[in-house]
Amino acid sequence: MQQRSSSNWLSYLLRSIALGLVVAAVVIWAQPYISDWQAERTAPEQPMSFAKAVNRAAPAVVNIYSLAEVRGSYYNRRPNTVLRLGSGIIMDNVGHVLTAAHVVGNVSSIQVALQDGRQTSAQVIGSDPITDLAVLRIELDNLPVIPQDQKLRSNVGDVVLAIGNPLNLGQTITQGIISATGGRMGVINSHADLLQMDAVINEGASGGALVNSEGYLVGINNAQFRGPAGQGVEGIYFAVPYALAHEVMTKLIEEGEVVRGYLGVNTGDRPQTQQQPGILVTGVDPNSPAERAGLRAEDYIIEIAGEPIASSQEGLALISNTKPGTELQVRFIRGNEELTTTVTISKLRY
Repeated sequence: MQQRSSSNWLSYLLRSIALGLVVAAVVIWAQPYISDWQAERTAPEQPMSFAKAVNRAAPAVVNIYSLAEVRGSYYNRRPNTVLRLGSGIIMDNVGHVLTAAHVVGNVSSIQVALQDGRQTSAQVIGSDPITDLAVLRIELDNLPVIPQDQKLRSNVGDVVLAIGNPLNLGQTITQGIISATGGRMGVINSHADLLQMDAVINEGASGGALVNSEGYLVGINNAQFRGPAGQGVEGIYFAVPYALAHEVMTKLIEEGEVVRGYLGVNTGDRPQTQQQPGILVTGVDPNSPAERAGLRAEDYIIEIAGEPIASSQEGLALISNTKPGTELQVRFIRGNEELTTTVTISKLRY
């Protein structure tokens, strides 16, 4: 009996030792993971930062300095030379720089300064006053190129960063959100739908990059909204959307200009009496394709070239993309009568 008791006690002791060794081995094996977990729990949270986006995009945003002559005063009629400030974006590795047309319009010389310290002269490849875009060419190697995604589309509420050289203070980053997309928002020209945002653009930052939180180009910074008296309105700034800017840039590089079709009508909101989508004609330009085709004010266009037209924006885009000289059938309502006419699209003159 005493021998059996000793045997049980020894067996119990051995099992306890074995279990202790197993637990110790597990603790030793798990120690690194426990330490990492504790470190994660005690480590402070990292603050939100857009440094990655800036590091990707900022090197491709350049400073533009151009010289222009302006008329002298009544007392001194000799023209004066003034320095214009602006910004631009390196779009490819062969040296095409996209900027705002008003930055380089009617200037005698253009200098481009990169963020790595290099400077060079630039030539204008072409400009488009409708979208206020221009393409320059510089001759340098190893150029930083702005990140681009041709499928990228912006949404209201997206965080954006404006990169440029305001007031020649050096490259500056301002942050905001997109307030509106796809509308003209009081801008006179209906061929240039703009992004509206509240990222600040001061003089010298026009033509710079508007990028998203990943550093991808979403627009080309254009202007601050002006009130009725010409004063700047805080918090309302505009940029040309990337998709439109890329399309215009491609045409300027390949053809030297952007050719747009012209119909010659002024348009307004759909009247409440009309349930069918379409375009209300509020005026017709003299000697325009529309006038020659017999269109009049108060006509309501519902179809162009067999395509139903849902809005003025849609109709103007269709006309704009039509090659001059093309004949299009236009279906419209006049009073209570539905009519059809044929218009010959001409070239839009600036």
